[in-house]
Amino acid sequence: MFPRVLFDRFFRIQTDSLVLLLASVVILGGYGSPALAQESSGGVSGHVADQLGGALSATVHLVQNDAVIRDAETNARGLFHFPSVPVGRYRITAERAGFHPMASALFYVGASVVTEVDLALVVGPLAQHVVVTAAATDLPDSQSGAPVSVIPSDDLRRLSKSNVLETIRLVPAAAVVQTGGRGGRSAVFIRGGASNFNKVLIDGIPANDIGGSFDWEAVSASGVDRVEVLRTANSVQYGADSLSGVISLTTPRGSTLTPSVTYSLDGGNFGTVRNAVSAGGVLGRLDYFADISRFDTDNQVSNNAYENTTVAGQIGLRLGTATDLSVSMRHVETDYGAPNAVAFYGISDDSIQVNDLEYVSASVKSQLTNHLHTTIQFGSVDRRFSLNNRTPTGEAFDPFGFGANYLGDEVTITGANGYETTGRAILDYGGVYPSIFDAMTSRQFLSGRANYYVNDTFDIAGGVRIEREQGGVTLTTPTSQRTNTGSFVEARASLANRIFATAGVGIEKNGLFGVAVVPRGSLAVYARPPAASGQGVLGETKFVVNIGRGIKAPSVFNEQSQLFKLIGDLSNGTELIKKFKVAPIGPERSRNVDIGIEQTLAGRRIRLRASYFDNVFDDLVEYVNSGVLPQLGVPADIAAAVPFGATVNASSYTARGIETSVDAYVDKFRIVGSYTRLNAEVTKSFSSGALTPAINPTFQGIEIGQFTPLVGARPFGRPRNMGRLMASYIRGRGHVTFAGYFAGKSDGSTFLSDAFFGTSMLLPNRDLNDRHQKLDLSGSYRLHRSVTWYLSIENLLNQGYQATLGFPGLSRSIRTGMTVALGGDSF
Repeated sequence: MFPRVLFDRFFRIQTDSLVLLLASVVILGGYGSPALAQESSGGVSGHVADQLGGALSATVHLVQNDAVIRDAETNARGLFHFPSVPVGRYRITAERAGFHPMASALFYVGASVVTEVDLALVVGPLAQHVVVTAAATDLPDSQSGAPVSVIPSDDLRRLSKSNVLETIRLVPAAAVVQTGGRGGRSAVFIRGGASNFNKVLIDGIPANDIGGSFDWEAVSASGVDRVEVLRTANSVQYGADSLSGVISLTTPRGSTLTPSVTYSLDGGNFGTVRNAVSAGGVLGRLDYFADISRFDTDNQVSNNAYENTTVAGQIGLRLGTATDLSVSMRHVETDYGAPNAVAFYGISDDSIQVNDLEYVSASVKSQLTNHLHTTIQFGSVDRRFSLNNRTPTGEAFDPFGFGANYLGDEVTITGANGYETTGRAILDYGGVYPSIFDAMTSRQFLSGRANYYVNDTFDIAGGVRIEREQGGVTLTTPTSQRTNTGSFVEARASLANRIFATAGVGIEKNGLFGVAVVPRGSLAVYARPPAASGQGVLGETKFVVNIGRGIKAPSVFNEQSQLFKLIGDLSNGTELIKKFKVAPIGPERSRNVDIGIEQTLAGRRIRLRASYFDNVFDDLVEYVNSGVLPQLGVPADIAAAVPFGATVNASSYTARGIETSVDAYVDKFRIVGSYTRLNAEVTKSFSSGALTPAINPTFQGIEIGQFTPLVGARPFGRPRNMGRLMASYIRGRGHVTFAGYFAGKSDGSTFLSDAFFGTSMLLPNRDLNDRHQKLDLSGSYRLHRSVTWYLSIENLLNQGYQATLGFPGLSRSIRTGMTVALGGDSF
């Protein structure tokens, strides 16, 4: 099995992509060599500050090839300078008593130019991360008031997950729902928002489908260096699709002067095999990284095999004296046997789901002066999705003589709310087979941004973007085409290194709904700054406030089913639109408020955070029957012209709650945990299921939302209680990491129709999905300086959890293997 997978199934797929990427490295590296011979020296200057930007006196080292080349002391303003530095790659390290030492990223020094490097030292072992999603300017999380979680490369490595989705389980207030085994449709709900309310960025490029959905099940953890999650809207910077959050994935850049090559091979139960090979390094002005991975598993039920091949890479090049070019690529191919909700039918469907995804990003960052920095970025996203239901599955049944539907076996379904029903549900409907559903999305993105640093306490940023997007239910011809533009301006200021404020406004001109204006503001106030906290038990105290609005564009389906298009397609449509002023479907909107407090303890070894969030999501798009349209103010003549119904901005709901978290270092232990209490409620809906609830005759008097939640009920799939925990013990050559995800009961539906299109297979919505927990264990041990053994056990207790009733939960999964790492500056 291993040789066949290793050679036939792994290296035969996308090998040409890696060869092409590495060939580009050689060509660009050769191109840069003559220039290097002519260059002499430059300089390095910078600033050392504490976590709030206050100047520090510190010892600074200029490091090359892991050796200290020069030393310097900062002056009273925290400034340092190294003159006459030979052309090459360097790092800066800084240290001061009472602070943790800090090292910069690897940077390039060119001839006749002074490279600027800033470092921020912190008290205590808690890491400080630079966050990119909270503002137009990258800034330390200590100077941001936004609720941001960063999962760095060290945590990704220790967790040893095969996909990114599993790591997002550690983010506070992020509910992760996976329908079935590995590769099943998966979603992330942040602070009660829907799964398509999150803007997803891959190397800074928008990666969502039109309308906000994203294929989380297809994103391998290979070739991902960092995950950042903003738990509030930011449509100022990113435009549409950010109603409740922003999730950013970053591809690694080469960072070792000696080329580094890593190969990993592991396997486990359910026929699981994973291969991954990567190469990276720096060569003069050039840095490079490439990764290929292949993951195969059969999962635990029939027709549920999953294959994922991912190719990722990045090339960076220093142009001239102050410009960096970076190009990244990620290509994903998946094959998934989709058995449907097996527990509802007793048998697996024979559908097959295929994804073909490609993301390309290119950016040019220039430092025109010490005060003015610019960025130009281009991106391209291509998505091809196909679901093929090859043959009807189940027993043919035709009670009305209109053609057979196909029933599953007789099953008994029991909800977590104690209600139970027995019967046979329709698994496949009559029609032409194979039944194929195709979808495509193509997006091209171009943006420009300028950041002007007025002084140490104030900077302003602005930018423009244009996006061309096409999509439809075909793999070749788009049915929707939009050109969107946007602009924003944002200012950031600080006062006395204790108050940090960010405020901005964005203007989006969408090709479908027109113009929308979205403001956003963030404030962080230190009631007790680090300088006053010293090394005592009580550290700094930080209060934060965030408020803003978000927008989301309708999906292609919603666009094609909107009232404006349905009326426009009529023979007298233009006349009716003009007479009754029928407008295109509008954006979905959110209002987000976050108020919190952060407190560090024990010499900044412990950080506690508590916040209250209040989100309102309104103007949400739903399908409304034509007879209901007049209730929304649609003229009777227009409603009568629509034979069935249309998608309109009609529904809304709220999501409020308390979020708490802890991050601690105790000796060789690192502990991260959080608890979230969520109260979400549907406040308005005009869907047929909400206006005319279903009744299962077995449960007389209990109204049920068959396909959508009822007004006054909770949105489906949002647990009221959520918790997560990660505990790592790190010592010497090895580590052991425990990760736990805990979710309480949530509302839902079986979504079933019985053999007579009746409601006997429905259960009450309230608390339909049971509470569940997923406990994982991972560890590694370095056997040799270049060989590491690792182990990953998911669902340690093998409880067969079901995040969604009816779909098989992921049973205990065990993977173990080896990583061989060669080269690099050090081991």
